[in-house]
Amino acid sequence: MLAPLVPAAIGPEDEALRAEVRAFLAERLAGVPGALRARTWMGFDADFSRDLAARGWVGLTLPVEFGGGGRSPFARFVLIEELLAAGAPVAAHWIAERQSAPLLLRYGTEAQRRDIVPRICRGEAFFCIGMSEPNSGSDLASVRTRAERTATGWRLNGSKIWTTYGHKAHYMVALVRTSGGPDDRQAGLSQLLIDLKTPGVTARPIRDLAGDEHFSEVFFEDVDLPEDALIGQEGQGWSQVNAELAFERSGPERLYSSTVLVDEWMDFIRSRGGPTESEAELAGRMLARLATLRNMSLAVTGQLARGESPVVEASMVKDLGASFEQSIPALITDHLASVEGPVPAPLLATLDYLAGMSPTFSLRGGTREILRGIIARGLGLR
Repeated sequence: MLAPLVPAAIGPEDEALRAEVRAFLAERLAGVPGALRARTWMGFDADFSRDLAARGWVGLTLPVEFGGGGRSPFARFVLIEELLAAGAPVAAHWIAERQSAPLLLRYGTEAQRRDIVPRICRGEAFFCIGMSEPNSGSDLASVRTRAERTATGWRLNGSKIWTTYGHKAHYMVALVRTSGGPDDRQAGLSQLLIDLKTPGVTARPIRDLAGDEHFSEVFFEDVDLPEDALIGQEGQGWSQVNAELAFERSGPERLYSSTVLVDEWMDFIRSRGGPTESEAELAGRMLARLATLRNMSLAVTGQLARGESPVVEASMVKDLGASFEQSIPALITDHLASVEGPVPAPLLATLDYLAGMSPTFSLRGGTREILRGIIARGLGLR
């Protein structure tokens, strides 16, 4: 049976980081419209990521010997809260810092760690994730992209899809089949580190309904990789990728995707003389849900700080957080439909973007169905 989440709190040293980050963001994002800030961790801005890195805020929790800040997970929690609440464009370094660097530190070779992790911390190496494939849906174990051994390393063929910024990243960590076939499921899967400049790699951006191109399809045609492209042990890719997904699901980023919209909506309410009773009730319901989810996310951060691997707990926060994020555009749409008089165009633009994007919140990082399967197993229900 799953143990209860243990409440956790941010200590004074880590909380002190908040004012510094908030001041930086107020200056750096001044004048950026809400509809653009609402893209936040889907917003790619390499210069912004390098500015963060120059302040030591990329790789904040990574070991100092590899260029990181050596801070606690709670310091990163504070940093991420402020970045996402302000709508900072963090996508360039996001994947590399959040999961690729910890993965390499845990499973990579010494050369991989020494070469790549410091460049991640300097904002010089951006990563994408090579998991999903065409015609596989959420069935990650059915991957068909294949790497065959050669005299000098590996030859890779296949493709990945829904790869976040695969057309702008420098590297991909890909889950591929190195033995057996799709019917073998998890057996025979390995992870490879791929330099996306390697001949035979082609990345094509996918434009979404919002007009953005943050997804891509990446093709591999006889791509020759060195022997040390293998991450960890051959055939252990399934367990490694699950550890990687735990990094992806364990942070507070599953709570704040709609925060910019809430702030703009509250500004509109204030401009009309303050909230009515029904508006105050709606704001209170959203705040109560956020406070509860934030405490759950802090508890998961506490588990990370104790060296635990909160796979089930992180899945719970991610599932509940995605539902919360998705509810906000719908709730605010219903409210604005009842308002008499004009609604500011910037507020409508932010709402329009998030209303169109919010269905993806329960897809990225693992679909709702996959997460609930993980939770069910953790509870002993399947």
